Amino acid sequence: MRWRYALLNLGLVIPAQLSSFLLLYYVDHLRVDPVKFAALMSAFAVYNAVDNPVIGHLSDRTRGRWGRRLPYLWLATLPAMLGLALMFNAPATGERGLLLYFAFAWLLWETASTMLGTAYLGLLPEMFRSFAERSDVAVRMNAVQVVGLLLGLALPPLLAARLGWGAVGAGLALLCALLVYGNLRPLFERPQVRAAPPLPLLALLRLTFTNRSFLTVVAAQTMRFLATGVLASGMGFYVKYSLGQPGGALTSLLLATAFVTAGLCLWPWHRFVARPYGARTTLLAAFAVSGLAVLPLLWVGSVAGAVLTTVLFGAGLSGMILMGDVIMADVIDEAELRSGQRQEGAYYGLSGLIITLSSGVSAALFGWISHRYGYDPSLAVQPETAAQGFRLYMGIPPLVGAALAFALLWFYPLHGERLRTMRERLAARRAAAEQTS
Repeated sequence: MRWRYALLNLGLVIPAQLSSFLLLYYVDHLRVDPVKFAALMSAFAVYNAVDNPVIGHLSDRTRGRWGRRLPYLWLATLPAMLGLALMFNAPATGERGLLLYFAFAWLLWETASTMLGTAYLGLLPEMFRSFAERSDVAVRMNAVQVVGLLLGLALPPLLAARLGWGAVGAGLALLCALLVYGNLRPLFERPQVRAAPPLPLLALLRLTFTNRSFLTVVAAQTMRFLATGVLASGMGFYVKYSLGQPGGALTSLLLATAFVTAGLCLWPWHRFVARPYGARTTLLAAFAVSGLAVLPLLWVGSVAGAVLTTVLFGAGLSGMILMGDVIMADVIDEAELRSGQRQEGAYYGLSGLIITLSSGVSAALFGWISHRYGYDPSLAVQPETAAQGFRLYMGIPPLVGAALAFALLWFYPLHGERLRTMRERLAARRAAAEQTS
């Protein structure tokens, strides 16, 4: 069951990573104005910030024979994958028509994908109760996630050069639909959890936004997604304009190097850091490694140097992806101890509200830097300043994001004795509830 839960994650990771190429597809391939497209993406981040908590709250309030989470997984998969395929199959039309078409396809994909992601992650702390179970599942999830990163980030530029972006989008959308539906049946919800009455929205918001553990983790995770989002969306531009190399194969190689390294480092992070020291220390170390790793991107001019840099970043990324969901499960457990109810959907939804802002920040940064340093997709040859602009885009935001995340996690309160006490009290409460049920 743990492997089936983890394998379903592959069908969610690939679309999320493939969306990183929307800038490259619409701006560099279809010649949409980068400032206009970045502005649209920033506006979409606001929508995404709203729909995450709304869908999470609806999920917590859903009642029926199929549970709170599973109906969303069954019903939202097809529209999500349809939206993904449509985004990479834009019609031949003018710039305004392209922007309108993209807006429709993105809204379909994003809304349905939020339903999928919130429901899937909401099952993690419910199905797996102990730190040992969760960390074991996290290793499997993130081993699968590395495969998803390869398929969703490293492979598409290479395939698009041969088959076109339309075929890549449609093919991966079909693959992801099969992965989700093929691994749904073993998933379950606990009947006693489904029977718990949901909190009113205002009470839930008050509980959540006064939870220091939640706010600290979500802010740090936002910095993580800012760093990875910038690197994923900017790699093609960095390779083409800063390194002066053909984009497809080398972009795939660099991204693949980072993600293969991340996969290979999962077990060492789990064995030598996470197990003895816990989630907080693991994340502190991971953010420190990844922040230092991106510094060479500001001056590296060779392919070998870029490969080495991505190896170092992959090592840090491994620790970040390993413990991200595990530490959030601890936060949800602490919230259950405070309120007496499990509200996984709301917590993941509200975390999505904040984390999603990272995509708006990265899009705005891309629009500002590309304009400031003279990048113009209509030009056959870009000015020399564009190369420096993309170096700054790849280096500075991830470095600042990693530093802020490290500072935030330093003050994360749910660790050490407080974490042990919370787990003991929650286990005793659950045991008492099972005896009376």
